[in-house]
Amino acid sequence: MPEADELDIDLRSDTVTTPSDAMRDAAATAEVGDDVYRDDPTVNELERRAAEAVGTEAALYVPSGTMANQIAVHVHTEPGQELLLERESHIYRWELAGAAKLSGVQTRTIDAGDRCVPTPEAVREGLVDEDLHRPGTGLLAVENTHNYRGGIAVPVDRIAAAAEVARDAGVPVHLDGARVFNAAVALGVDASEIVDGVDSVTFCLSKGLGAPVGSILAGDEAFVEDARRVRKLFGGGMRQAGMIAAPGLKALENVERLADDHANAERLAAGLDALDGVDAPAPDTNIVVAHTEAAGIAAADLVTACKSAGVGCVEFDDYTTRFTTHLDVDADDVDAAVDRIGEVVDDLRA
Repeated sequence: MPEADELDIDLRSDTVTTPSDAMRDAAATAEVGDDVYRDDPTVNELERRAAEAVGTEAALYVPSGTMANQIAVHVHTEPGQELLLERESHIYRWELAGAAKLSGVQTRTIDAGDRCVPTPEAVREGLVDEDLHRPGTGLLAVENTHNYRGGIAVPVDRIAAAAEVARDAGVPVHLDGARVFNAAVALGVDASEIVDGVDSVTFCLSKGLGAPVGSILAGDEAFVEDARRVRKLFGGGMRQAGMIAAPGLKALENVERLADDHANAERLAAGLDALDGVDAPAPDTNIVVAHTEAAGIAAADLVTACKSAGVGCVEFDDYTTRFTTHLDVDADDVDAAVDRIGEVVDDLRA
């Protein structure tokens, strides 16, 4: 067993990946320039290839996925409008009320349940026309994969159906696709098929793709030009950013290997589900959620005990804990994690 609090099997998130030697070499030798002046050739190449990867006209490199989402909200809406989104979406749940603070937008939520994306009927009902008493809906935001729902890969037709209703009403659609390539691999489609029909998309280079930092915001050329200005407003204008963009180029080569993370997640879920009192449904992608109410184990207690056993995980709800596989975790790590978590569960139940 590791020393106390030493996370030698870190399953908290796929954001904990460490850059490969190739990424470090690329960073050290990157050709750079001032990106605010658009003079950084490495950033320019990353943006070109990122747009190509999701089938959009243009793309913008930003420091984080949260910034990318919040830039999209700011560009698509006007202060006083309403943002329509799923109740457990990342933008609503984990981004510090950024839509209200940064863009003066109020939120209206829809509970899509395990479907993850609102039905066309729910979108139609949620849209609000501007009048004397009510704000108009300025944006619909959807998410794929859906983080809180357990990394679910939302089928292409569900995204398209929800987006069609909004766009027919003149409301733009933003896709929080932080893990959109996980969704594409799981669904057996090209990422551009998932993105087709929305007006903008975010995806993270620093999650399953393994880059040390950075995300992409993509859309048509006019949207990205507006987004570039808002990035500067939000403090995201970077200078010789090629040094961090170069690993991002390497990260785009890691899409196909996401299938390995999915296989390891299935292995992990099966092992956890076999533990007495633990319910861990088979995952779509690289996120495993374990429910421990039947065992009488609170998620906070499980996380603390797992940390002492050298396994990192995060509390998602009172009795729900998230485990995330990534490129720094292999099948042997998964098996070792299951063994340790099994001991933890036995101890906590005793």
